Amino acid sequence: MLSHLIAQIQQTPDAARQLLEQQPAATTLPTETTLTIWQLIQYGGWYIMAPLGLMSLIAVYIIIERSLAIRRALREEGDFMNKIRDYIGEGKLDSARNLCVTTASPVARMLEKGISRIGKPLKDIEVSIENAGRLEVYSLEKGLAFLATIAGAAPMLGFLGTVIGMIVTFHTMEISGAGVELSELSGGMMQAMVTTVAGLIIGIIAYVAYNTLVARVQKVVQKMEARTIEFMDLLEQPAK
Repeated sequence: MLSHLIAQIQQTPDAARQLLEQQPAATTLPTETTLTIWQLIQYGGWYIMAPLGLMSLIAVYIIIERSLAIRRALREEGDFMNKIRDYIGEGKLDSARNLCVTTASPVARMLEKGISRIGKPLKDIEVSIENAGRLEVYSLEKGLAFLATIAGAAPMLGFLGTVIGMIVTFHTMEISGAGVELSELSGGMMQAMVTTVAGLIIGIIAYVAYNTLVARVQKVVQKMEARTIEFMDLLEQPAK
């Protein structure tokens, strides 16, 4: 009995070593993978991501082009109105008109219409200035309506991709039965998430840019109104 127990103790290291050799090797930790922009676009589906990409390009073009145009409209020579006042006070209407023609700004083009009407009733001059001002504002707002449309349509298009992705997911679950695997559902779920994110990003950027540009256009309008009042006061001075 004692000799049998001693034999078992001696065999224990060998058995433990064999047991360790039979165990599978330690599993390696999963490596972190990142998705590229192109992979995300592929997950979203070309029929959703292509229109969203086109909307983003148009929105960027409108934002840059209108920002530069409004910036030029806000720029004005510091002594422009002083020169206009001096020319009109001295009766040099041709010089005042030439100054307006050579100055590339909405205020100058608007006042040029008013100067060309000097000699007519003040009401007619004011109406001509207001009409020219409306055309200038319309020119500044060109493209902003389309930018507002993108701000509203991009998230809706993204949600459409979400619905399509969920339909694909449920269809996969239906045809797979009880043996459905997560890898089979990942395609539709990725499409649902990617299109939503893309649509929201484009919509948010377009919405913020639209409101910013509208606010800057309003600054131009206020500047035009101030110059119109100053010009009309200038025309009324000789009558006093």
